Amino acid sequence: MANEIDKRLAELSAKLGRAFGDRLVSVVLYGSAAAGELHGKFSDLNVLCVLQAIGPDELRLAEPVIHWWRSLENPSPLFLSEEELHNSTDCFAIEFHDIVECHRVLAGRDVVAGLAIDDSFYRGQVEHELRAKLLRLRQKAGGLLSDKAMLVRLLGESVSTFCNLGRHALRLAGVESPMHKREAIGACGRQFGIDPAPFYTLLDLREGVKKARDLDPVPLLAAYMRQIEALTGAVDRLAKG
Repeated sequence: MANEIDKRLAELSAKLGRAFGDRLVSVVLYGSAAAGELHGKFSDLNVLCVLQAIGPDELRLAEPVIHWWRSLENPSPLFLSEEELHNSTDCFAIEFHDIVECHRVLAGRDVVAGLAIDDSFYRGQVEHELRAKLLRLRQKAGGLLSDKAMLVRLLGESVSTFCNLGRHALRLAGVESPMHKREAIGACGRQFGIDPAPFYTLLDLREGVKKARDLDPVPLLAAYMRQIEALTGAVDRLAKG
């Protein structure tokens, strides 16, 4: 599995290099794959592509690479200019903290090492993301309560995001924020008093320890949402900058 992923990432880097030539500054892998927590259908290969500038010409050159990459069921690479990389850390503090803490350079320079991140809106962004993702979870789950398989899949796909936001809640609280999801949500339990059990169950699902058919998703959803609400409340109570 790892060799296949490395081969696929090398092919992506080569295609981007051929497409952009000297305009390509850096290709960076981030997210679960960079952290060594890639788990089959529940994980994506997330890639940041930094160019000297981005306009219609660059997007036209990127189009065949994007089509190929998406055909392998990966999300499109994120395209940023080098100037944007440095000027957008305030509004994307969550994303840039994640990338700086855990990334792997696939091609070009390491443009994120030592990147200065502006935390002016960080707490607000974390709370916004928690509330927005919880609202989205409710919207989707509301149409799936009678479909056990789809509801379990929805929960399994969502847990990575909430564990990661828990990491950022810990960082905001000024305590250690472990990179790995299970450790992070356990630390949230100790710091904020939430029950990590629903998260652990869904991480077991992601990792193949539990089977979807063995889960009762409706009570799991109820317990899961209660703990997300509690985590959101804890972030709301943190000192507002």
